[in-house]
Amino acid sequence: MIQSTGIVLRLGTRGSPLALTQAHMVREALAAAHAFAPERIKIEVIRTSGDRIQDRPLAEVGGKGLFTKEIEEALSGGGIDFAVHSSKDMPTLLPPGLELSTFMPREDPRDAFISRKAKSIADLPRGATIGTASLRRQAMMKRLRPDLVIVQLRGNVETRLRKLDEGVADATLLALAGLKRLGLADAATSILSEEEFLPAVGQGAIGIEIRSSDTRTRELLEPINHADTLNALVCERAFLGVLDGSCRTPIGGHATIAGGKIRFRGMIIRPDGSEAFEALREGGVGDAERLGADAGAELKRHAGSDFFSV
Repeated sequence: MIQSTGIVLRLGTRGSPLALTQAHMVREALAAAHAFAPERIKIEVIRTSGDRIQDRPLAEVGGKGLFTKEIEEALSGGGIDFAVHSSKDMPTLLPPGLELSTFMPREDPRDAFISRKAKSIADLPRGATIGTASLRRQAMMKRLRPDLVIVQLRGNVETRLRKLDEGVADATLLALAGLKRLGLADAATSILSEEEFLPAVGQGAIGIEIRSSDTRTRELLEPINHADTLNALVCERAFLGVLDGSCRTPIGGHATIAGGKIRFRGMIIRPDGSEAFEALREGGVGDAERLGADAGAELKRHAGSDFFSV
C-alpha cells in the first residue's frame, strides 16, 4: 500500500544532463505506473569519481566502475532506494547485495559519427584525428582506418560536441541513444550500422539497480520493466562476464529479440585494430544467459591470454 502523501522512493543518479534526463524518464514512468505525482520520487544527484577525473583515460584510473562507485555506496548504505544508470557504464561484477533488476525499453544502440570535416569515416583525410576515450571505439576505428590518429576526448555529450567545434579532433563517436534522449540527434553526421561498428554491451539501455533484499522497491519497479531489454542485457552481460570485460578491453556485444528468439553477436578486437574475433549465437530467450556466456567462452579460447596486450 502506497501512502497518499510524502516521498515514496529515493532515486540516485549522476548529475550530467544525460543522466538527469534518464532519471526523469524513469521517474515519470514509475509515477505513471502507480498513479502518483512524479515529485514523490526524490532524485538524489551523486557526483562520481568518473565525473571528477577528466584529465586521464578511465582505463588508467580504475575503469568504468568509477561512474558507479559512489552511487552504489549510497545504495548499499540505504541512502537511496534505487539507482539509474546507463547500462554500458556498469562493471561486469556488481557489489555484493546489489543487482540490476529493471530495464527501460532500449533506445537505438548504434554509434553516431560526428564531424565538421567529413560526412563519413571513409571521407576523413589520411591521418585525421578521432576523439574518443572508449577503447572499443578506438580499436574499431583502427580496424577500419589504421591511418587515423586517436586523441583522448572525455566529458559529457555537450562537452565533447563543444570540443569538436573547438578543433580538438576532426571527428568523434557518440552513442545515438544519448543524442536522441537529449534532443541532439541532428548533431550526428552519420549513423554507423551495427554490422560495421558493433555497439558496446548495454548501449542504449537504461538499467535500474537495487538492493537484492529490497522486495518493496523491486515490486514497485516491476511494472516498468521491459522484458526484451532485460533478456538482451542478461545475454550481453553474461558474454562480458566470461571475458572479464571492462574499460581496459575492446569488446562489443549486442543481442536482439524477436518472436521469442534471441540473436547475439559478440566481438573482441586487439587495441590496435589489427585482429578481431567474432561469435554468433541464436536460440530461445530462456537461454539468453547461457548463449552469451558460451559466445564469450568461444572467443576466450580463440584469442588466448595475450590478445589485449598489443
